[in-house]
Amino acid sequence: MRSKRIGWVSLFIVLGLLLPSVAFAEDFTATIHKYPYHIPGQTVIGSPKWYTIKKGDTLLDIARRNDLGFNSIRLLYPRMDEWLPPVGKRIFVPTFFVLPPSKYHQLVVNLPEMRLYYFDQADSTVQTYPIGIGVEGWESPIGDFYIDYKTPHPTWYVPVSLQPKYGVTSVPPGPDNPLGNYIMKFSAGDYGVHGTSMPWGVGRLVSHGCIRLYPENIRLLYPQVPMGTKIEVVYDPIKFGRRDGRIYVQAYPDVYNKIPNYTQYALDQLSQYPFAQDVDQKKFMVAISLQNGVPTDVTKDNFNDESLKLSEITQ
Repeated sequence: MRSKRIGWVSLFIVLGLLLPSVAFAEDFTATIHKYPYHIPGQTVIGSPKWYTIKKGDTLLDIARRNDLGFNSIRLLYPRMDEWLPPVGKRIFVPTFFVLPPSKYHQLVVNLPEMRLYYFDQADSTVQTYPIGIGVEGWESPIGDFYIDYKTPHPTWYVPVSLQPKYGVTSVPPGPDNPLGNYIMKFSAGDYGVHGTSMPWGVGRLVSHGCIRLYPENIRLLYPQVPMGTKIEVVYDPIKFGRRDGRIYVQAYPDVYNKIPNYTQYALDQLSQYPFAQDVDQKKFMVAISLQNGVPTDVTKDNFNDESLKLSEITQ
């Protein structure tokens, strides 16, 4: 229910334009971060951080500066005021991820995670970026597709069904264009991976099915992705990964309410995992209960000194 409430609040915010954009007044830039993905037994990338909230910070700013969607912070701190978080509080920033399973190792979008992965086969590295996805009723499509059209500075041709709502048939390139400065359409009709004129929608259910990236991230990704690139849009709220001999699980809410019994689904996923015998079931069930998106060490032994205890994150 928590994720559903967040989704509808997000829709109300974005479509109603009730919240100011002051949180995104600064000029955000981004750098390409590449992680190797071909190393056997290493499917957890990145490293977590801690951050002390400063005067003038919002949770949206903190998420964006760390290449996270709003969901990554909100899932950890659901009761914290996103616009006026407590100055001086030290918070956990989950800048590490379990790689999603992939058939093609090209583009992968995981909807419950609200995150995109780009596997660069030229140098066997992977990049990852937060995304906004379709609202309930306009869910982003699931399946295997390919990039069949790309253009910078796109014009948004408003679908006929939405024209009465927006009062126009098209929106030219510019700061008010919801497609942002770049779009890569994929073979699923009118859906695409594109930028956005409303960055606070990244990490939320906000679109009519398209995949939205921060402007600075689509600027990096767009020139790297050739026409014909395969894109897998998957629905994996639970991922298993390994690093340095440890087993991690990363669990997210069922954002589209596709899973009747989340606990049973989790246990079924665990039963199919090749290293299930090495998973501590109590640790696993804690991670499944929290569904906070943090890769959690669930290896069957005691936490070592460097392991992250879930109870320490949200205190």
